Amino acid sequence: MKSTPKKIGLRIIYWIVVAVILLVTLFPILYMVTSSFKKIVDLMNPDKLLFFTPILQNYIDVFTKYSFIKPIMNSLIVAVAATGIACLMGLPAAYAIARYKMNKMSLIILAVRIIPAITFLIPWYMIFSKLGLNGTFTALILAHLLISLPLIIWIVTPYFESIPKELEEAAFIDGSSVFRSFIQIMVPLSGPGIFTAAILAFIYSWNNFIFALVLSGKNTKTLPMAIFNFISYTEVNWSGLMAAAVVITGPVILISIALQKYVVSGLTAGAVKG
Repeated sequence: MKSTPKKIGLRIIYWIVVAVILLVTLFPILYMVTSSFKKIVDLMNPDKLLFFTPILQNYIDVFTKYSFIKPIMNSLIVAVAATGIACLMGLPAAYAIARYKMNKMSLIILAVRIIPAITFLIPWYMIFSKLGLNGTFTALILAHLLISLPLIIWIVTPYFESIPKELEEAAFIDGSSVFRSFIQIMVPLSGPGIFTAAILAFIYSWNNFIFALVLSGKNTKTLPMAIFNFISYTEVNWSGLMAAAVVITGPVILISIALQKYVVSGLTAGAVKG
């Protein structure tokens, strides 16, 4: 079947729109990556936007001069711990909401998700100050749970609701307990949703800045806070800042690309019940 001029025109318009969207979306990332291989002089020179001599000194400075290894480990500790605890607490909560129709609790969790995280910052700071926890991993992990826990509950609940009750009832007839059926039936069948929620919770913790700014200490500084090392009273090391930004966003971008199909399927499949 031959394409008509109208179809060809629509196809051209479609690809032009796609190209514009990709340009707007990817240009900042490409600019950040290319700038991380430039000297500051080249970075400030518009003529060197595309053609320049790449260097690795910025990345060497990130891990030597600015000591990024410690913030990377701190971010891993906080993100993994917050995500793990959120899963341990959130999965049973999501199961209870789904199976026992706890709609009021679901609305409360939704309200917590909607409220900006910064709203909880001052109360958290005052509480942790009284308890002597400011500047500790405990403070950061508990603060991150405010977002990670409702996120996991809200994403996983539709998965538990979509699983037929007959599967559990059959297990109960065979002598299984509620806990055993939850572990052996509900959790495996809700794997995509749990996987998606855990990834999103980890990414949130990895990128969080506002909680680290107020609650972290000298020994618990995370990657977003380490960015301040590139800013001084007299200058801003833009090239080093770009390299640091690549180090921070690189793992998140790679995880998102590698697990994109799982995240998309996890977010969409849980929206269908029955």
